Amino acid sequence: MTPQSQSKSRARSPSSPPDTRRVDDAIATLSELMARAWHGPPNRQDLRALIAGISTTPPPVDHAWMDLVAVPPRSPDMVEALDAARAALTPPPLTLDGARDGSRLGALRAMLDGLNVCGVMVPRADAHQGEFVAANAERLAWLSGFTGSAGVAVVLKDRAALFVDGRYTLQASEQINTSLWEIVPTTRVSVGDWLERTLKYGDRLGYDPWLHTVGEIDRRTAVCRRIGARLVALSASPIDTLWTDRPPAPLGPVVPHPESYTGRASEAKREDIRSTLRARGCAATVITDPAALAWLFNIRGSDVPFTPLALGFAILCENGRATLFMDNRKMTPAARAHLGPHVAVQAPGALGAALDALGKDERPVLLSRDGCAQWIRARLSNAGAKIELGDDPVALPRARKTAVEIDGARAAHRRDGAALCRFLCWLDQEGPRGTQTELSAAERLRAFRAEGDLYRGPSFETISAAGPNGAIVHYHARPETDRRLEPDTLYLVDSGAQYRDGTTDVTRTVVIGQPTAEQIRRFTRVLQGHIALATAVFPPDTTGTHLDILTRRALWRDGLDFDHGAGHGVGSHLGVHEGPQRIARRPSSVGLEPGMVLSNEPGYYKAGAYGIRIENLVLVSTAAAPEGAEIALLGFETLTLAPIDRRLMDTGVLSSEERAWVDAYHARVRDEISPLVDHETQVWLTGATRPL
Repeated sequence: MTPQSQSKSRARSPSSPPDTRRVDDAIATLSELMARAWHGPPNRQDLRALIAGISTTPPPVDHAWMDLVAVPPRSPDMVEALDAARAALTPPPLTLDGARDGSRLGALRAMLDGLNVCGVMVPRADAHQGEFVAANAERLAWLSGFTGSAGVAVVLKDRAALFVDGRYTLQASEQINTSLWEIVPTTRVSVGDWLERTLKYGDRLGYDPWLHTVGEIDRRTAVCRRIGARLVALSASPIDTLWTDRPPAPLGPVVPHPESYTGRASEAKREDIRSTLRARGCAATVITDPAALAWLFNIRGSDVPFTPLALGFAILCENGRATLFMDNRKMTPAARAHLGPHVAVQAPGALGAALDALGKDERPVLLSRDGCAQWIRARLSNAGAKIELGDDPVALPRARKTAVEIDGARAAHRRDGAALCRFLCWLDQEGPRGTQTELSAAERLRAFRAEGDLYRGPSFETISAAGPNGAIVHYHARPETDRRLEPDTLYLVDSGAQYRDGTTDVTRTVVIGQPTAEQIRRFTRVLQGHIALATAVFPPDTTGTHLDILTRRALWRDGLDFDHGAGHGVGSHLGVHEGPQRIARRPSSVGLEPGMVLSNEPGYYKAGAYGIRIENLVLVSTAAAPEGAEIALLGFETLTLAPIDRRLMDTGVLSSEERAWVDAYHARVRDEISPLVDHETQVWLTGATRPL
């Protein structure tokens, strides 16, 4: 999956609201069963609200969510009633008609005078600044129709602009009404530059301080000051007033993530962060990233798609106190027992008072400059706290995987490789027949993965792209765009999975039928870039910026390039995009360290024709020192195990060292995956991995 810094969201279609009578009947049936089982009827209004919140979360892979409603043992009738209630209350997909016809844009503009602003910023973000957001946070999609995972709109009385990066310019042009909106590629014009050119002296631009980071607001404020304009914090996003059928906040079950998967106890992790606070002279830090909460407290949730996160906040004090601000309704009994007496759990609404109490001490509080919401800084500052801005203190420790997490990653990639090889074997048989489409192929791959142990769902929405759709970097097949897999085309599939012991992300580009000479040449150039990074040896403190050129050098020889980063960090049963490590042109001060997992994914995209990407996950590890070496060296261990299509390789272009790398990698894939697959796949795998 291409890096977030240069990353997916589900397109939605019109649908009718939930059937009120169906909901009432389902809640009534469930209430009666619960009353008989536990000698007392539940409060139906509370029960309905609880299940409504549960119903906004991704489809479950087990019954853990039922523990929030009815503790075991549960009769078959109870399970059936719970499933029926959840299905009845599941909100419909987001309707985009009002975005396309401009009625929502017009309604927002009608509010501007009442808010005493000339316009508003509407980011694709929630209060936690995550890549994947819950259904009730899809404000940008509701307003504009754009469903990508990164972007921001600026709506003025006479102009509306949507800012997207290079991954989403094609998607944006297809999804939004370009007679109402202008699309601004951020690779050419930043939001700040556009505001400086567009706003006038005295203008007041509104924003929701929950949806913008401290660093972002500081940058926008500096721009406004230069031209005599002003940023104005609103009490809430005006979208929340206009979006009358907005779904409730998600209530996915919070479950423990045991030490057998993490390798470190939560208490030890918290002590490390407290040591950081003491070293910086800070009284506390406010944690707003749910991935940081998941890692720090060894918990997982299901509030957002594709990533096992529980939305919430935490305050960790240097004296040892830890408070988790999270809706108690989603705490399973196992999670409460796991957190123990040393972690207080309070409602999210209690965060403001807790920040006020921190401010009264007038001691420094550490906040993440690029992750913490401006609302939190403002509340602390108003209470008297001294603010110290810096990097998220959890990010770097989380990126350094423990030995247990590394072993888990290797095991997860073996299972994932077996599923992917079964899929590629199937694809070689079915693809040339012309009977499969992008959607049917993606579903077959998902089904193969779902048979594996410890599977928890996809780690992002699969990019299943045939022919010209492969040139759209973050393409997602829909019924209206679903393309048939046909002979003599390239098929790009970028996919991954969440397993309890690891997160995977892999891209393969395969030919169906016969490739052209141009496709072979360009695939080979991408492969050379992939090999150059896979075989890189480098000293400690080398950043991904230093290595990015390796993935592009072969393409540059032919006057080609790609418009995304070459690698992103990956979590351990967490985010498929995880910082702070990355491999990209964008400057980074984060050195690569042993234990970090990243992707290696150069590509090439010919608009209207085809796309090529080769992606493996790699682990930063200690490299063998050559004779006479005077410094320690690091390198990469490739984790992903799946063949790279030999039919697209020009062996005459590859050097002897590059051919040797391909043969050695394929031999390893064959040796590790063959024992895990059926005989038919074994036969296919032998041919797919034979020496060049």
